[in-house]
Amino acid sequence: MINELDSVDWSSMSHAYGPADDVPVWLRDMTSGGPELRDKALSHFYSAAHHQGDVYPCTVASLPFLFHMAQDAATPDRASIIELLVSIGRESMDRDVDAVYISPDGTESTAHADSVALMRESTDLFVRYAADPEPSVRRAAIEGLGLFLDDGDRAVGILRGRLPAESGIVERLLVVRTMADLALRLPAAQAAAMAWLDTLADDPTLSPDIPLAALVHRARCAPQDMGSDAVPTAIALLRRLTAPPENVPGDEARRSDSAECACTTAAEPPPAQNVPPHVAAAFEDLERHNRIHAPTTSLLRTFHAVLDSRVPERTTLLTAQLRSPDPATRYDAIRMAQDLILAWRGEHRELVTALAQCLLPDDPYTAAAAAESLGTLAPVAEPAREALASYVAEHRAAHGPDVWATPKPLLRRAHQEAVLALARLGDPRALPGLLTALDGDVDAWRAVQVAGCMRPAAGELVPRLTGRLANVDFSQPWAGTGVGALVSALAEQGDPAAVPAITDAVTAAVRHEEWRIAASTLDALASFGVAAASALKVVRPLADAQDVDLRMAATAALWELEADPENVVPRLHDLLDTYRRHEAADVLGRIGPPAATVLPRLRQMLTANYEWTRVHAAAALWDIGGDAENPAVVQTLLGAWENNDATSNHVLACLNRMGHAAAPALPRIRTELTLTRRSGRFRSTANDEDLQDTCRAIVARLA
Repeated sequence: MINELDSVDWSSMSHAYGPADDVPVWLRDMTSGGPELRDKALSHFYSAAHHQGDVYPCTVASLPFLFHMAQDAATPDRASIIELLVSIGRESMDRDVDAVYISPDGTESTAHADSVALMRESTDLFVRYAADPEPSVRRAAIEGLGLFLDDGDRAVGILRGRLPAESGIVERLLVVRTMADLALRLPAAQAAAMAWLDTLADDPTLSPDIPLAALVHRARCAPQDMGSDAVPTAIALLRRLTAPPENVPGDEARRSDSAECACTTAAEPPPAQNVPPHVAAAFEDLERHNRIHAPTTSLLRTFHAVLDSRVPERTTLLTAQLRSPDPATRYDAIRMAQDLILAWRGEHRELVTALAQCLLPDDPYTAAAAAESLGTLAPVAEPAREALASYVAEHRAAHGPDVWATPKPLLRRAHQEAVLALARLGDPRALPGLLTALDGDVDAWRAVQVAGCMRPAAGELVPRLTGRLANVDFSQPWAGTGVGALVSALAEQGDPAAVPAITDAVTAAVRHEEWRIAASTLDALASFGVAAASALKVVRPLADAQDVDLRMAATAALWELEADPENVVPRLHDLLDTYRRHEAADVLGRIGPPAATVLPRLRQMLTANYEWTRVHAAAALWDIGGDAENPAVVQTLLGAWENNDATSNHVLACLNRMGHAAAPALPRIRTELTLTRRSGRFRSTANDEDLQDTCRAIVARLA
């Protein structure tokens, strides 16, 4: 079998992962060598022959070899091989098997159809794997029963038989989910599968994980039939499942296997070496967010997906999850609650309060996750303000004033996330932690990120921030990120005392030909307006720079610093013909009537194909031309909003400035306030909350 691979045409292999003629070597490595070598070979296969779910001719050519490995009981890591087979089959079935795709080498490929055919020819093997003595092998194979068996009666019968044979909660949940997958894929199997799910969901004698899974997957198969008792029933089952055994006489000792995850003692990975701290933290966050601690987490995520817009019911369920006695269930609910609040409008006080209750002093692992979510949710996190402040104060009392810099990684992360969340609410009780960071240079980059939110503390923060800015070495490759965060924080602080340091930073960035950094620093300088007039000698020459970004930023700064329309309007008119046309239009709008010479060009921009161009042009038209431009402006704004709701914050900001002239937009504004899903730029919580506030202000004015 292995030798046959030497004659395979591997030309469709992703060329980013090494020469094609090396492939048989690492395929052989999947069955030989130590665990590290085998793991590396498997990872290589995913990268080269199944990259991001793609299926190539070479992927199909390897399937007989993979099946051969999976059948051999002596093969190490059989479960991983079967997971790979199922993944290839699943991805292939998600494509149109009747279509012809083009391989990376430009030739036609029927690899997806060929893969599906091989999977269906091998269904007996998946039946055998699903009954294997090794739990990990069964766990990997069960999904294949729902994907590849086309005999509905046979598939239903096998899955029914597997449930009583499984003792592990993960395997049992997989069996129930796979029955639902089968019902959704094969109409002929739907009646029998749904009847079985009904029976399981209504059987009080079963271990609670089984009826809970049956309830959720029955709802997934027929969401229109889900009754009002679904969520209360699910909560009752979850409580039985996660309650300590002694509290549920007569039940088996079945507190979720997730209790073994030991959330309260989970270790954080060691810090990465020779990597900027913000980059290392981003990768740590990604790894942390991908962790699953409770076996019911995937099931509950599925239930939330089924419930979708039923936000009050989802809130009730999530509140129960967040208050579960099981630490793993609590932990995994934190991200689900965050996702709900980020995606849906509504009254979220109860959910935010439940998140705040996860700030447990004896569980820094969970507390850090809760604090991070609360920081992400500002300003909606306001109800958690006092809980965050108390948590921070308790840390300082118990561990000393320098707890921000404690060598205990879990405690440090929990404290820092709570301080950051408190700072994003503008609470002065976050200041001691930020000062510890900036003075001791321990994770100071985190403190810089939120320093701009602490405007009342400018007297303490601005000297420290300008000192750090003065010490930036612009010759270093990662200087830009640090400078961007510092000047952004100083701009938000708004203290003119920062102007000399920011001016020097512009000069240093230009000297090192760091045009992007220079442009962002000029943007910060412009935010101070005439208070930054001392920087004009530095700014004026840059308005003639060849780099468009730098020229745009300098021209905008010129207007803010000296407000001379004769100097900047012609420059901005020229910039309307560059890719920075949107920023140029915005500055022209701030100039107002003195920029009237650009009106013809702005009217032309209303016909642009790109809705963002039309929005910026329309807003500038109104700000410059006023009522005379009203009909075209309102029509353009509403049309862009309809095409792309990401423009809504910009659209509404202009409509708000228009006063009573915005009356034709009133029906659309009222409709916006009836929507339950978040909107606005990037669909961020802050942007959507601002959008709703603006809508209400316009309605109140025009009603």
